Amino acid sequence: MAAESLRDLLEVAVDLAEEAGKITLQYFGNYPAVETKADMTPVTVADREVEAYLRAAIASRFPGDGIIGEEFGEERAGAARRWIIDPIDGTFSFIHGVPLYGLLIGVEQDDEPLLGVIRLPALDETVAAACGEGCRWQGRKTTVSTVSELSAALCLATDLGGQDPTQSSALRRLAAATGATRTWGDCYGYVLVATGRADVMVDPVMHVWDCAALLPVIEEAGGVFTDWQGRRTIRRGNAVASNGLLHDQVLALLSNSRETRER
Repeated sequence: MAAESLRDLLEVAVDLAEEAGKITLQYFGNYPAVETKADMTPVTVADREVEAYLRAAIASRFPGDGIIGEEFGEERAGAARRWIIDPIDGTFSFIHGVPLYGLLIGVEQDDEPLLGVIRLPALDETVAAACGEGCRWQGRKTTVSTVSELSAALCLATDLGGQDPTQSSALRRLAAATGATRTWGDCYGYVLVATGRADVMVDPVMHVWDCAALLPVIEEAGGVFTDWQGRRTIRRGNAVASNGLLHDQVLALLSNSRETRER
Protein backbone atom coordinates (compact mmCIF):
# COMPACT_ATOMS: atom_id res chain seq x y z
CA MET A 1 0.00 0.00 0.00
CA ALA A 2 1.18 3.59 -0.64
CA ALA A 3 2.38 5.84 2.16
CA GLU A 4 -1.03 7.35 2.86
CA SER A 5 -2.80 6.06 5.94
CA LEU A 6 -6.32 4.73 5.68
CA ARG A 7 -7.53 7.76 7.60
CA ASP A 8 -5.83 10.05 5.09
CA LEU A 9 -7.36 8.18 2.17
CA LEU A 10 -10.79 8.22 3.78
CA GLU A 11 -10.58 11.95 4.35
CA VAL A 12 -9.67 12.48 0.71
CA ALA A 13 -12.53 10.23 -0.43
CA VAL A 14 -15.04 12.09 1.76
CA ASP A 15 -13.87 15.44 0.42
CA LEU A 16 -14.09 14.21 -3.17
CA ALA A 17 -17.57 12.80 -2.62
CA GLU A 18 -18.83 16.02 -1.11
CA GLU A 19 -17.41 18.14 -3.92
CA ALA A 20 -18.73 15.79 -6.59
CA GLY A 21 -22.11 15.78 -4.89
CA LYS A 22 -22.37 19.53 -5.51
CA ILE A 23 -22.23 18.84 -9.23
CA THR A 24 -25.26 16.57 -9.00
CA LEU A 25 -27.22 19.28 -7.22
CA GLN A 26 -26.77 21.60 -10.20
CA TYR A 27 -28.88 19.15 -12.19
CA PHE A 28 -31.14 17.63 -9.53
CA GLY A 29 -34.72 18.75 -9.96
CA ASN A 30 -33.98 20.25 -13.36
CA TYR A 31 -34.75 16.98 -15.14
CA PRO A 32 -31.71 16.68 -17.41
CA ALA A 33 -31.97 14.82 -20.71
CA VAL A 34 -31.83 11.07 -20.24
CA GLU A 35 -30.13 8.55 -22.52
CA THR A 36 -30.50 4.78 -22.43
CA LYS A 37 -27.28 2.75 -22.34
CA ALA A 38 -26.75 -0.61 -24.01
CA ASP A 39 -27.77 -2.41 -20.81
CA MET A 40 -31.07 -0.44 -20.86
CA THR A 41 -30.18 1.62 -17.77
CA PRO A 42 -30.52 5.42 -17.81
CA VAL A 43 -27.64 7.89 -17.84
CA THR A 44 -27.51 11.70 -17.76
CA VAL A 45 -24.94 14.41 -18.30
CA ALA A 46 -24.67 14.61 -14.52
CA ASP A 47 -23.47 10.98 -14.27
CA ARG A 48 -20.74 11.65 -16.80
CA GLU A 49 -19.71 15.03 -15.44
CA VAL A 50 -19.37 13.70 -11.91
CA GLU A 51 -17.32 10.71 -12.98
CA ALA A 52 -15.06 12.88 -15.14
CA TYR A 53 -14.46 15.19 -12.19
CA LEU A 54 -13.63 12.32 -9.86
CA ARG A 55 -11.30 10.63 -12.35
CA ALA A 56 -9.36 13.84 -12.89
CA ALA A 57 -9.13 14.60 -9.17
CA ILE A 58 -7.98 11.08 -8.28
CA ALA A 59 -5.46 10.91 -11.11
CA SER A 60 -4.01 14.26 -10.12
CA ARG A 61 -3.46 13.25 -6.51
CA PHE A 62 -2.71 9.54 -6.96
CA PRO A 63 -1.35 9.12 -10.51
CA GLY A 64 -0.35 5.49 -10.00
CA ASP A 65 -3.74 4.33 -8.76
CA GLY A 66 -6.25 2.49 -10.90
CA ILE A 67 -9.78 3.77 -11.42
CA ILE A 68 -12.94 1.84 -12.22
CA GLY A 69 -16.14 3.74 -12.95
CA GLU A 70 -19.58 2.92 -14.24
CA GLU A 71 -19.53 5.36 -17.15
CA PHE A 72 -15.94 5.32 -18.47
CA GLY A 73 -14.56 1.88 -17.62
CA GLU A 74 -11.17 1.08 -16.14
CA GLU A 75 -7.85 2.91 -16.15
CA ARG A 76 -4.48 1.48 -15.07
CA ALA A 77 -5.91 -2.00 -14.67
CA GLY A 78 -2.67 -3.41 -13.24
CA ALA A 79 -2.50 -1.00 -10.30
CA ALA A 80 -2.47 -2.54 -6.84
CA ARG A 81 -4.73 0.17 -5.45
CA ARG A 82 -7.94 1.04 -7.24
CA TRP A 83 -10.64 3.63 -6.76
CA ILE A 84 -14.08 2.34 -7.71
CA ILE A 85 -16.74 4.96 -8.31
CA ASP A 86 -20.42 5.18 -9.10
CA PRO A 87 -21.13 8.82 -9.94
CA ILE A 88 -24.86 8.55 -9.33
CA ASP A 89 -26.22 5.42 -7.72
CA GLY A 90 -29.95 5.57 -8.21
CA THR A 91 -30.08 7.47 -11.49
CA PHE A 92 -33.76 6.53 -11.83
CA SER A 93 -34.48 8.34 -8.55
CA PHE A 94 -32.26 11.24 -9.60
CA ILE A 95 -34.02 11.87 -12.90
CA HIS A 96 -37.43 11.79 -11.19
CA GLY A 97 -36.45 14.31 -8.53
CA VAL A 98 -36.36 11.76 -5.70
CA PRO A 99 -33.63 12.70 -3.17
CA LEU A 100 -32.58 9.13 -2.33
CA TYR A 101 -29.82 8.88 -4.93
CA GLY A 102 -26.18 8.77 -3.88
CA LEU A 103 -22.57 8.93 -4.95
CA LEU A 104 -20.26 6.01 -4.16
CA ILE A 105 -16.49 5.91 -3.75
CA GLY A 106 -14.69 2.72 -2.76
CA VAL A 107 -10.97 1.97 -2.56
CA GLU A 108 -9.44 -1.48 -2.72
CA GLN A 109 -5.88 -2.71 -2.31
CA ASP A 110 -4.90 -5.98 -4.01
CA ASP A 111 -8.60 -6.80 -4.48
CA GLU A 112 -9.43 -6.23 -0.80
CA PRO A 113 -11.95 -3.45 -0.09
CA LEU A 114 -10.35 -0.86 2.19
CA LEU A 115 -12.83 1.96 2.56
CA GLY A 116 -16.14 3.26 1.36
CA VAL A 117 -17.97 6.56 1.20
CA ILE A 118 -21.66 7.03 0.47
CA ARG A 119 -22.67 10.62 -0.15
CA LEU A 120 -26.36 11.56 -0.39
CA PRO A 121 -26.16 15.08 -1.83
CA ALA A 122 -29.84 15.99 -1.76
CA LEU A 123 -30.12 14.85 1.87
CA ASP A 124 -26.73 16.32 2.85
CA GLU A 125 -25.71 13.04 4.49
CA THR A 126 -22.41 11.16 4.37
CA VAL A 127 -21.61 7.68 5.62
CA ALA A 128 -17.94 6.73 5.58
CA ALA A 129 -15.89 3.77 6.78
CA ALA A 130 -12.38 2.34 6.58
CA CYS A 131 -11.16 -1.07 7.73
CA GLY A 132 -10.56 -1.00 11.47
CA GLU A 133 -11.75 2.59 11.79
CA GLY A 134 -15.47 2.01 12.30
CA CYS A 135 -18.34 3.55 10.36
CA ARG A 136 -19.41 7.16 10.74
CA TRP A 137 -22.64 8.85 9.73
CA GLN A 138 -22.48 12.62 9.70
CA GLY A 139 -19.22 12.31 11.65
CA ARG A 140 -20.70 10.19 14.44
CA LYS A 141 -20.02 6.51 14.94
CA THR A 142 -22.92 4.35 13.84
CA THR A 143 -23.84 0.68 14.13
CA VAL A 144 -26.36 -1.75 12.71
CA SER A 145 -29.53 -2.75 14.53
CA THR A 146 -29.92 -5.56 17.06
CA VAL A 147 -33.09 -7.09 15.59
CA SER A 148 -32.73 -10.88 15.67
CA GLU A 149 -36.12 -12.09 14.46
CA LEU A 150 -36.93 -11.81 10.78
CA SER A 151 -40.59 -11.36 11.62
CA ALA A 152 -39.69 -8.09 13.34
CA ALA A 153 -37.25 -6.88 10.68
CA LEU A 154 -37.53 -4.07 8.18
CA CYS A 155 -36.35 -5.42 4.83
CA LEU A 156 -35.48 -3.17 1.89
CA ALA A 157 -35.01 -3.88 -1.80
CA THR A 158 -34.41 -1.60 -4.74
CA ASP A 159 -37.05 -3.47 -6.71
CA LEU A 160 -39.27 -6.39 -5.71
CA GLY A 161 -40.07 -7.15 -9.34
CA GLY A 162 -37.30 -7.56 -11.83
CA GLN A 163 -36.93 -9.50 -15.04
CA ASP A 164 -35.83 -12.81 -13.52
CA PRO A 165 -38.90 -14.69 -12.23
CA THR A 166 -36.90 -16.85 -9.82
CA GLN A 167 -35.29 -13.81 -8.24
CA SER A 168 -38.64 -12.10 -8.02
CA SER A 169 -40.06 -15.16 -6.32
CA ALA A 170 -37.22 -15.16 -3.81
CA LEU A 171 -37.72 -11.50 -3.03
CA ARG A 172 -41.44 -12.00 -2.51
CA ARG A 173 -40.71 -14.94 -0.23
CA LEU A 174 -38.34 -12.81 1.82
CA ALA A 175 -40.85 -9.96 1.97
CA ALA A 176 -43.53 -12.32 3.28
CA ALA A 177 -41.24 -13.45 6.10
CA THR A 178 -40.26 -9.99 7.34
CA GLY A 179 -42.11 -7.58 9.55
CA ALA A 180 -42.20 -4.90 6.86
CA THR A 181 -40.77 -4.42 3.38
CA ARG A 182 -40.11 -1.16 1.57
CA THR A 183 -38.38 -0.22 -1.68
CA TRP A 184 -36.17 2.51 -0.25
CA GLY A 185 -33.51 1.23 -2.53
CA ASP A 186 -30.17 1.76 -4.20
CA CYS A 187 -27.40 2.93 -1.89
CA TYR A 188 -29.89 4.64 0.43
CA GLY A 189 -31.11 1.25 1.60
CA TYR A 190 -27.57 0.29 2.63
CA VAL A 191 -27.21 3.56 4.49
CA LEU A 192 -30.34 2.67 6.46
CA VAL A 193 -28.89 -0.74 7.37
CA ALA A 194 -25.52 0.73 8.37
CA THR A 195 -27.19 3.30 10.59
CA GLY A 196 -29.55 0.84 12.29
CA ARG A 197 -32.72 2.23 10.74
CA ALA A 198 -33.36 -0.90 8.66
CA ASP A 199 -32.25 -4.48 9.15
CA VAL A 200 -31.84 -6.06 5.69
CA MET A 201 -31.16 -4.77 2.19
CA VAL A 202 -31.26 -7.01 -0.88
CA ASP A 203 -30.40 -6.39 -4.53
CA PRO A 204 -30.65 -9.02 -7.30
CA VAL A 205 -28.43 -7.13 -9.78
CA MET A 206 -25.25 -5.35 -8.71
CA HIS A 207 -21.93 -4.35 -10.25
CA VAL A 208 -18.54 -3.76 -8.68
CA TRP A 209 -19.08 0.01 -8.66
CA ASP A 210 -22.35 -0.52 -6.79
CA CYS A 211 -20.73 -2.72 -4.15
CA ALA A 212 -17.19 -1.43 -3.56
CA ALA A 213 -18.17 1.33 -1.14
CA LEU A 214 -20.94 -0.67 0.50
CA LEU A 215 -18.97 -3.62 1.86
CA PRO A 216 -16.64 -1.57 4.12
CA VAL A 217 -19.52 0.61 5.29
CA ILE A 218 -21.72 -2.33 6.29
CA GLU A 219 -18.89 -4.35 7.87
CA GLU A 220 -17.47 -1.45 9.87
CA ALA A 221 -20.98 -0.73 11.18
CA GLY A 222 -21.05 -4.30 12.50
CA GLY A 223 -23.09 -5.91 9.74
CA VAL A 224 -22.50 -8.48 7.01
CA PHE A 225 -22.31 -7.92 3.25
CA THR A 226 -22.29 -10.88 0.85
CA ASP A 227 -23.74 -12.11 -2.41
CA TRP A 228 -26.90 -14.23 -2.39
CA GLN A 229 -24.83 -17.35 -1.82
CA GLY A 230 -23.14 -15.96 1.26
CA ARG A 231 -19.78 -15.09 -0.28
CA ARG A 232 -18.04 -11.96 0.97
CA THR A 233 -17.48 -10.23 -2.35
CA ILE A 234 -18.10 -7.10 -4.40
CA ARG A 235 -17.97 -8.90 -7.74
CA ARG A 236 -20.68 -11.57 -7.87
CA GLY A 237 -23.59 -9.71 -9.40
CA ASN A 238 -26.01 -9.48 -6.47
CA ALA A 239 -25.88 -8.42 -2.82
CA VAL A 240 -27.33 -8.86 0.64
CA ALA A 241 -26.57 -6.58 3.57
CA SER A 242 -27.86 -7.17 7.06
CA ASN A 243 -27.18 -6.54 10.71
CA GLY A 244 -25.52 -9.97 10.79
CA LEU A 245 -28.00 -11.50 13.19
CA LEU A 246 -30.47 -12.05 10.36
CA HIS A 247 -28.06 -12.93 7.59
CA ASP A 248 -28.37 -16.72 7.62
CA GLN A 249 -32.16 -16.51 7.73
CA VAL A 250 -32.18 -14.18 4.73
CA LEU A 251 -29.79 -16.34 2.73
CA ALA A 252 -31.88 -19.43 3.41
CA LEU A 253 -34.93 -17.75 1.92
CA LEU A 254 -33.04 -16.46 -1.10
CA SER A 255 -31.37 -19.78 -1.87
CA ASN A 256 -34.48 -21.96 -2.07
CA SER A 257 -34.51 -21.72 -5.86
CA ARG A 258 -32.17 -20.82 -8.67
CA GLU A 259 -32.30 -17.06 -8.21
CA THR A 260 -28.79 -17.07 -6.76
CA ARG A 261 -27.26 -17.66 -10.16
CA GLU A 262 -24.27 -15.51 -10.95
CA ARG A 263 -24.65 -12.70 -13.44
